Amino acid sequence: MEHIVFAHDLTKADRVVLETLATDYSDHLKAKEKDVPDSAYASASDGETTRTTGTNTDGTKGGVNKDKNKDSSATRTSEAISHLSSLNDPKSPSFEPSITNFFDLADLQSFKWLPPSLLSAYRQWASSLIRTPTDILMITHLLIYFSTTVPSAFYLLFVRFSWPHAILHAVLNGWYVGTYTLMMHQHIHMRGILTKDKWWTRVFDAVFPYVLDPLMGHTWNSYYYHHVKHHHVEGNGPDDLSSTIRYQRDELSEFAKYVGRFYFLVWLDLPLYFVRKGRYEQAAKAAFWEYGSYAMLATMWKFAPGGGKAVFWTLVLPLMVLRVGLMVGNWGQHAFVDDEEPESDYRSSVTLVDVASNRHCYNDGYHTSHHLNPLRHWREHPVAFLKGKETYAANNALVFHNIDYIMITVRLMMKDYMTLAKCMVPIGEFQMNMTLEERAAYLRRHTRRFSEEEIKEKFGKKAN
Repeated sequence: MEHIVFAHDLTKADRVVLETLATDYSDHLKAKEKDVPDSAYASASDGETTRTTGTNTDGTKGGVNKDKNKDSSATRTSEAISHLSSLNDPKSPSFEPSITNFFDLADLQSFKWLPPSLLSAYRQWASSLIRTPTDILMITHLLIYFSTTVPSAFYLLFVRFSWPHAILHAVLNGWYVGTYTLMMHQHIHMRGILTKDKWWTRVFDAVFPYVLDPLMGHTWNSYYYHHVKHHHVEGNGPDDLSSTIRYQRDELSEFAKYVGRFYFLVWLDLPLYFVRKGRYEQAAKAAFWEYGSYAMLATMWKFAPGGGKAVFWTLVLPLMVLRVGLMVGNWGQHAFVDDEEPESDYRSSVTLVDVASNRHCYNDGYHTSHHLNPLRHWREHPVAFLKGKETYAANNALVFHNIDYIMITVRLMMKDYMTLAKCMVPIGEFQMNMTLEERAAYLRRHTRRFSEEEIKEKFGKKAN
């Protein structure tokens, strides 16, 4: 319990989830203190839970404590689910839309400098434009991007280039890109984020990615074809171009090969993937948009009044940075793969309860939940996690806190499994019975490279 940290700026949902898991763990430790010691990690495989069947110091059977813990955990989880569901329900008095990623609604309402009438008017106006009532922050961010990134890039490209402006533009975009990318993650899965009730919002919803994507480092539509039509089809399996299973996931040289292949060959690999699968139309579309983006960059480099320097700082540099960032993130999301059931979404991805992933990036930390249902709305992930908590535990799914995907990747390159073990939140009896050292060893085992023979055995026809 001493390693569980509650960051002050956790989202409300994350705080509820982490408190629920921490209390489950605390109850387990208290019950274990009263029970006759039983072999835990050393005697149990990770496919089973341990049993404590001895007699407590007070003369009661050990199972009594477990039954009480299960009952209290079920009640606590049910209350948490009800609370979080009410925050997402527009019909509930407790409903709270997300207006900005930095502040919750209660924070905004507490600011004396922000008139309640202005906040209410903005909520009403933005609600009329957004597709899902919780998602007002997407309107907020679109306003920010079109009032800062777009005019800044236009000035650099078509009016006058200056080094201070270019550097400031790059820093600002670097700050934006994570949140923007995960907003687009919702966009590509839900096929839009704005209401379909107005003709002009339908048009704007379809058009704005073609303006913002290149400025944020995305080539046109490649995120959709690589992520939705390819990654979620393959699920980190042997045919997934971004699969981690063929790499030793705590070796810098292996990570460099992983990033390098995507960085330099995705323009070829992705269309060829669709060709191999017999999906020729998608191959043509993926190639058209990727190569069309390169053609746009070349044209801008030659003809933009700001010259090549402006194109580099506004269009090329974001592309170079983001492509590394995407692979660093995906490595962290799929670094821990169970060698018994690597096909399982529970055992090949992780859940993070952290600020960077969930407050600023639309609950991207709930990656297992996202793989279980790619169409699940981002605000529903914490609820879905709590509803499936017992299933997560039964599958020995991995949950971390106080760390994001980038730092998971960094810690793996450092082989710092003790820090990762401290960030791990034990769920289920098997994990809860581990010592910190056993957790570290358990995590290390999950980063091992799969041989081609193992891949054929574990994935069967998918490996052919």
